[in-house]
Amino acid sequence: MPSILLVNRVFPPDRGATGRCLADLAGRLAALGWRVTVVADGAAGADVETPPGVTLHRAGRGVPEGSGPDALSYLGALRRLAWRALRLPRHDVVVTMTDPPLSACLGPLLAARHRAAAIHWSQDVYPALLPQVGVRLPPPLFALLDGVMATALRRHDAVVAIGRCMARRLAGAGVAGERVTVLPNWPDPLVRPLAKEPNRVRAGLGLEGRFVVAYSGNLGLAHPMGGVLKAAALLRDDPSVRFLVVGEGRGHAAFTEAVRSRGLANVAVLPWQPADRLAESLSAADLHLAVMAGPAEGLMVPSKLASAMAAGRPCLFLGPEGSEAARRLDGCGGVLAAGDGAGLAEAIRAYAADPARCAAEGAKAAAVAASWTADHAALRFSALAEALLERRRGRMGAPAWQRLPYA
Repeated sequence: MPSILLVNRVFPPDRGATGRCLADLAGRLAALGWRVTVVADGAAGADVETPPGVTLHRAGRGVPEGSGPDALSYLGALRRLAWRALRLPRHDVVVTMTDPPLSACLGPLLAARHRAAAIHWSQDVYPALLPQVGVRLPPPLFALLDGVMATALRRHDAVVAIGRCMARRLAGAGVAGERVTVLPNWPDPLVRPLAKEPNRVRAGLGLEGRFVVAYSGNLGLAHPMGGVLKAAALLRDDPSVRFLVVGEGRGHAAFTEAVRSRGLANVAVLPWQPADRLAESLSAADLHLAVMAGPAEGLMVPSKLASAMAAGRPCLFLGPEGSEAARRLDGCGGVLAAGDGAGLAEAIRAYAADPARCAAEGAKAAAVAASWTADHAALRFSALAEALLERRRGRMGAPAWQRLPYA
């Protein structure tokens, strides 16, 4: 039985999109016949949700919730993850993710220790993303980290990007094109289209009969919410429209304060919702929003987009028109500049006045989401890992992994 070791800072029940993706993939790889081991941070013996067939090793420190860890916490997690993974029995394939941000540097080290093939699963591109999330480094330090990361990425047998824009960024860092494969993130398997009413979230907030515009996910510094606030201000006197913002992150407190100080009674703010309430929370909306700062194009892909589509709702993306997120919304929503509050308000009015359009675009969104699931992704990931093993055994030539036609 081939074995695979997956390393990431978070794993359920820890919060974090990368942990949920990892749990989805790990369980499915085990079902496909892999011996799967996960190394994550967190205290040993904590309440865990480990999929069948997956062995979980905790590195020994609790994972902070809410706004997230600082740079020192990330470095501490990196050290603990490395120490735990280096002491495990040999594995055939080692997979690192991008939490903590410098984890790509672990891949070659762990691969050498385990005599394994190395895959880096790039959810974000570091250190290029650091300035977009508020981390300013002295230019010499940034250049040093950039060089170290580029070298580490080039030493992996394969790098998985979650979008074509990201794949181009990685190629620009010197990763050979034949080593990069595009494998988009999938919707949370628990999310499915539910009727707007009855809905406990809508009922609890008094939103029955209203047109609900929702933003659900991380309120990070790479997700500028100024355009959403402007649109809410322009629509404050429209009793038929309400905004619902659900999540947490470094920008959560500032957004909540802006809603309060501007007197936006048409905006409801909820905290992070547990996975078992996600389908109901997402289905409370008539229209979803996703936001990304322009300079973050190719460095990240908003993970909330896939789950919003899986809930069977149209989505408006406030971000770069040529980005990965914008392309995925073809026929399922629209694209606006991140700060275009007036354009957003106008688009919301148009959707609210056209229920048939909402239903048609929502149905297409659900169909697109259903065409790429965690099961599909696991088959592709497994095939990639098997190809690397075959290559290392000398029974294959250079790999030629085929890209998804819509990725």
